[in-house]
Amino acid sequence: MALVLSAALLPFSSSLLQRLPRSTSKLRVVSSHGGGGVELIADSAAPSAERVSFGFKNLAETFWVNVQRAEGRPFSVGLNSPLYFGDSKLETVENVAIRVELKNGCVGWGEVQVSVTDVNLETVLAKAEQVCSYLRHTPPATLNSMFDDITGLLSPREFAPIRAGVEMALIDAVANSIRVPLWRLFGGVTSTLTTAITVPIVSPAEATILASKYYNQGFGTLKLVVGKNFAAELAAIEAIHAALPCCSLMFDANEGYTAEEAIKFLEKLKDMGIVPLVFEQPVDRDDWKGLRQVSNVARTYGIPVAVDESCRSLTDVQKIIDENLVDAINIKLPKFGVLGVLEITNLARKSGLTLMVDSMAETRLATGFAGHLAAGVGCFKYIVLDTPFLLAEDPVVGGYEVSGAVYKFNNARGQGGFLNWDLLPEAGGLR
Repeated sequence: MALVLSAALLPFSSSLLQRLPRSTSKLRVVSSHGGGGVELIADSAAPSAERVSFGFKNLAETFWVNVQRAEGRPFSVGLNSPLYFGDSKLETVENVAIRVELKNGCVGWGEVQVSVTDVNLETVLAKAEQVCSYLRHTPPATLNSMFDDITGLLSPREFAPIRAGVEMALIDAVANSIRVPLWRLFGGVTSTLTTAITVPIVSPAEATILASKYYNQGFGTLKLVVGKNFAAELAAIEAIHAALPCCSLMFDANEGYTAEEAIKFLEKLKDMGIVPLVFEQPVDRDDWKGLRQVSNVARTYGIPVAVDESCRSLTDVQKIIDENLVDAINIKLPKFGVLGVLEITNLARKSGLTLMVDSMAETRLATGFAGHLAAGVGCFKYIVLDTPFLLAEDPVVGGYEVSGAVYKFNNARGQGGFLNWDLLPEAGGLR
């Protein structure tokens, strides 16, 4: 016999599961709202991690958060080879970990991406301390209320990576409180993702060796970085395509081409018989006219164009939709924060715009959160969450499982990953 309750009457709290009647074979709470629906199923025959599923929207409106500790500490991880972000060359990932502990003892983790931002580490640590102090001293409030206050403290665009890290930690702590994995919290569409992996700007011979190595490890899609040396890049692409004709290719120019160069690049691909999955950010972020020109040509070749750096706000997304500028947008948590990503995702889905999720210079902590979100929402066509493969070491304990290019998000609470906090250096006034 099933017991059905109104979602509006259900008190969401960490003690809810403890109050479930043990004699009830199944308890189901449903809401008529599709995307923000809430469903709770208690079945004594199922493992505890599998029997609860909440809609994130309703949870944020009703779950009361009572923070006991909130801290931020810096940490760094080396890279196997340099990463290139536009004109930036990165050899070490230097980020800030956020740890939030609720009064009920549940802990959540977030990661602030510092290495590829306009804000230095000292500023990030200072702003993180300001937000952590607020969380430690504010009275209990709904998750949404805390989100609003955090947005007020970190409203400028350059603070979006900090906001993303704090939002991650709070959401992870709440998911731990209700004993559900994040991918279920965000919709539960799938528990697996298959990622592409990036081949950096190297010589044709090196690129072919690296691409072959990745292919043998199970990667069927390669993202090639272009936009620096036209002739050398085409030579590398031709060599990789000849060696691995079965691999799907993506190209990311990182704003490196003019519109004329990007169109010439597309023509050369056509001559080689290569139709990539997507051509990302071919021109400067502010060159909307050039972007339109490249996109129009690419469409005649059956190649979708995506934007990354050109998409910095909801206003940009709306412009892209209204003017039909490109076919896809690349969403990154450090650019928009968790709530911003969800908002942009909803807008893009309604418009039919294709979605890509990508990582920046992050460990499995932030990459895992992004993966959980993408798997749960289930509408991302292009997945490039590959930075952890490029790190010299993995500082994260637990988290998602990896098999080649496939990420498996299990039923551990929250995102399931964490850092060894005692090994991270304290940062000034953070405590």
